[in-house]
Amino acid sequence: MNATTSSVAPAEAAPRRARGARLRGFGASGLLGLAVLAAWLFAAVFGPQFLSHDIASLGSGAVFAPIGAEHWLGTDYLGRDMLARVIDGARYTVGVALIATLLASGIGTTLALLAATSGRWVDAALSRGLDTLTAIPSKMFALIMVAGFGSSIGMLVATAALIYVPGAYRIARSLAVNINAMDYVVVARTRGEGTLYIMLREILPNIAGPMLADLGLRFVYVVLLLASLSFLGLGVQPPAADWGSLVRENIGALPDGGAAVIAPAVAIASLTIAVNLIIDNLPGRAARERGAR
Repeated sequence: MNATTSSVAPAEAAPRRARGARLRGFGASGLLGLAVLAAWLFAAVFGPQFLSHDIASLGSGAVFAPIGAEHWLGTDYLGRDMLARVIDGARYTVGVALIATLLASGIGTTLALLAATSGRWVDAALSRGLDTLTAIPSKMFALIMVAGFGSSIGMLVATAALIYVPGAYRIARSLAVNINAMDYVVVARTRGEGTLYIMLREILPNIAGPMLADLGLRFVYVVLLLASLSFLGLGVQPPAADWGSLVRENIGALPDGGAAVIAPAVAIASLTIAVNLIIDNLPGRAARERGAR
């Protein structure tokens, strides 16, 4: 009985120790980033359901009112509560950027896996075609797309995704090409495994960590791109507003340092910093640093 218990206990304790090591490796700054990101995701998904009034209607408060008990983040240029406006804007800033980032990273990674496992001509055609998109500055390309097709939510998502597909492709391809030359991939081909199996079972799991970090960075780029378009009046259109639109609408409060212009700017900064903190504390990086020491 004791021998059996002692042999099972280490096997059960090993996963618990591994999970504890991962949590310890995810430092305080990483946990802070997770908390901030989770708060904004919660605000984007559930926040508008808790808003007690129509944020698009004229407000009853004073224009550019300071922070107070009634309005925790002051009021905007029409007297509307800024806390409600920031919470409502989260679903556009976070939601649109997240969808566009997932599309860009997913498409770029898929094309990279195809290029790495296919022949030279497929690789060359995909690489040179995506290099063409890279040659166009991202903001110029976004302005052309918005000017030509309008500024709907779907167009913003498609534009941002298309802009950042080449970057995700280049990172994923450089990783996939190296993995594709490994011995275990050669063995998999020798035993008759198909291209799809090689892509999904041999290469993708081995590039998932770096691509997850790249996804976080790309999310930050998309947030800043969409915010800059909205600040120029080419992003999310009224009566809806993302955080970039809120900065533009309330720019009149800037000379006095009003909360109406500072609050959405701080929201953008907190989101981007939180994602970078999470990337800096990914378990794989922490493990490598412990190994180096």
